Amino acid sequence: MPTSQNDSDTESLPPRLLRRWEIGEPGVPMPLGRGCWRVDTGDGSYFLREYEGYDRRRMLFRHSVTTALDAAGLPVLAPMPARGGRTLVVAGGRGYVLQPWVSGRQRGGLELTFGQCELLGELLGRLHAELDRLTAQVQQSILIPTPRARDAVKLIDRMLDALPGEGNDFDALTERRLRERRDLLTEFADHQPPELEVSTVGHLHGSFHAGNLRYGGAGNVTAVLDWEGLTTGPIAGEVVRAAALLFACDDDRGLDIDRVQAFIRGHRTAYPLDAGQIQGAVHREWWERLCDVSPLRSRYMDHDDDREEHEPGLLPGVVVWWSTHLDGTLDAFAAPYTEIPAESPAYG
Repeated sequence: MPTSQNDSDTESLPPRLLRRWEIGEPGVPMPLGRGCWRVDTGDGSYFLREYEGYDRRRMLFRHSVTTALDAAGLPVLAPMPARGGRTLVVAGGRGYVLQPWVSGRQRGGLELTFGQCELLGELLGRLHAELDRLTAQVQQSILIPTPRARDAVKLIDRMLDALPGEGNDFDALTERRLRERRDLLTEFADHQPPELEVSTVGHLHGSFHAGNLRYGGAGNVTAVLDWEGLTTGPIAGEVVRAAALLFACDDDRGLDIDRVQAFIRGHRTAYPLDAGQIQGAVHREWWERLCDVSPLRSRYMDHDDDREEHEPGLLPGVVVWWSTHLDGTLDAFAAPYTEIPAESPAYG
């Protein structure tokens, strides 16, 4: 996602920039980092973001979509039009977008009750359904490049070669995790998913995870943030990816399957797919996580706190667990399409 190279210094904002919007008298904008500010006025608070090197057409399309989603009653923040009606204000060679400030807090997926997991899945389904209504139809056959196990193995070998010969305990842990992943890639090398998939495809949020959700005091979602990754692809892929990110444990217990199933059950009520599409998406998501060794690099080898933030990855232990339970997860993710869940006191 495009970000300013400035360190969100208030003095870098163009003079009279905030006068371009019809808002109350602003105080001194509060820098939040990475080209973002909080702007407080007598009329309310706002979120200002700076863009450098942006794609105007893509950004305005995204603005039209989020504005329509907001108008449809979904918890999506529409960009505020400036006095001239534009949602993208250009000043000093950079673009600026203003949105209402959203209250609420982040909540991890494992904090949610089963009922809340189901409501969250339904919300994602409603977003998918509304995106279908708002945007042009996307072709139903899609070619998705599949990562190669051998390429990941080669990268791991280079990472192993870069480790010190006699390191500390952390270096030893790094080596163990790298060799663990290398063994899995060798064992499952013939489990690669197909590159051509026939599936229900459409526009996707692109980064639906706990960091981009805000909740109110009653546990309801007040905002789905960060639509920078708005893209097209298989709907089932986003459902499975979101479930994996939301309901992964922070240790070797893997995925909370009960919450995963509640989430998928909720999505089904608003945007029904079928068990085959879900299983295909589970296969691909597992494979891509298995072949993606960048989390291993960033967790154990890179120590640059200024590197650009990306979608969160799964902990290495979760990938190991998923590989061990691959057949079981294929069935478990698809179960909401084939059976009625038992009553559980965790709902509510």
